[in-house]
Amino acid sequence: MLVSGSLLVLLGGIASPSIAETVHGVLVFTRHGDRTSKHYSGYGLTSLGFEQNFQVGSSYRSRYLSSASPRRIFNISEDKYVPSQIYASAPDQSVLINTATAFLQGFYPPLGGVSPKLATQTLNNGTATQNPLNGYQYVFLHGADANSPDTIWLKGDDACPALTNASESFENSTEFQAKLESTKAFYAGFWDFLKGVYDYTPQKMTYAKAFDIFDLINVANIHNSSIPRNITSEELFQLRTLADSAEFAYNFNASQPARSIGGKTLTGAILNQLNQTVTTKGKLKFSLLAGSYDSFLAFFGLSNLISASTNFYGLPDYASTMAFELFTPENTTAFPSDVNALSVRFLFHNGSAGSLDTFPLFGRSENTTPWPEFVTQMKSRAITNAEQWCQTCNSPDDFCALYRTVPTSVAEKSKGGMSNAMAGVIGAMVMLGVVAICGILAFVLFWRRKKEAAVTTEEKASVASGSVSV
Repeated sequence: MLVSGSLLVLLGGIASPSIAETVHGVLVFTRHGDRTSKHYSGYGLTSLGFEQNFQVGSSYRSRYLSSASPRRIFNISEDKYVPSQIYASAPDQSVLINTATAFLQGFYPPLGGVSPKLATQTLNNGTATQNPLNGYQYVFLHGADANSPDTIWLKGDDACPALTNASESFENSTEFQAKLESTKAFYAGFWDFLKGVYDYTPQKMTYAKAFDIFDLINVANIHNSSIPRNITSEELFQLRTLADSAEFAYNFNASQPARSIGGKTLTGAILNQLNQTVTTKGKLKFSLLAGSYDSFLAFFGLSNLISASTNFYGLPDYASTMAFELFTPENTTAFPSDVNALSVRFLFHNGSAGSLDTFPLFGRSENTTPWPEFVTQMKSRAITNAEQWCQTCNSPDDFCALYRTVPTSVAEKSKGGMSNAMAGVIGAMVMLGVVAICGILAFVLFWRRKKEAAVTTEEKASVASGSVSV
């Protein structure tokens, strides 16, 4: 872990030289920090993970909020959270909700620490009141419920059978089978690490569980002081690179687009948030989205970042972030009236250490993309609405019922067309219905006439005996 001051310099904050440009809006997508193993349900951030996400949030504060930073977002509130300027969203999963919360507390820390005056309010009677928790600022966070269409933008790979089927087809590939065979002995050597895991057997120690095995051993290597033996850096690196290769293949294949549906919805979310900054003339200034490594990998493939650096074939480290800066290449005093003046810069920060580096998107040679081209390129890769996602995924989610394909026979009928066979069936059913109705009417008429005849006979007998009252 780097201390806060070191991290601020690495991310290009107050130590950056003066630049002649204006940043009008930013979107950041972040991965969670250090956590317990994903193998077990109820996994969550560790104290180290909270600290990592907080530190990364603090570094982005230095870059985009500090009045001393040349990359400060134009007219953004430096110390006090202004709801109209900030948007934050995370899936309704504790590890990701906590990730976003920790980041935002680094981005907008308690007012008492940055501006004590803002943490105090004076009443009409002269009494000064102090905000609790040293002026703690609650930044509103949109939690996307799993049963809501909103969840697809950050977890578009969940409840998506088309993606699952496409990803699983990787396991039938010659590439997968070759890796499975060539790594048998390597994985078998780690049984002493995982024999205590309740649902593992020696037969499961294969490339088929590359990420899960890496995750279990990596977490143990960080937190467990009683591991069977010291794992070498070479062993851990090989476990990591094998997990890299498997997870990238599960999430991206140019010839099988369905593997990248999670990246396509993330692409749609990124485009939507940046477009809101444009349509509101810069009122929305900063968006934070929290998600998982699989969405990172899918986006790396979709945006052709893998042509910019082979490192994008690998898993992003804990607390990694990618950022999109919407800017004009000159100093301005207002949001530009012509959107053609805007450009987008992509930046990636691997983990909570290292640097925030710029990379070209879409296979371009330039590190920046004009806004109109950015929109065109992103749209060609994005899923932009719930209907498109539901139909692409063939998802069973309840909210997709509205968009499910109508059966062919019903669709044909709605268009005014009907097959001869269907017409015959319907005609026969109508005829049977008519016969049945006629039979019922005949029976009722017969029964009524019989009753009336019986009543008439009874009345005659009554008249004859004089028992009928008038």
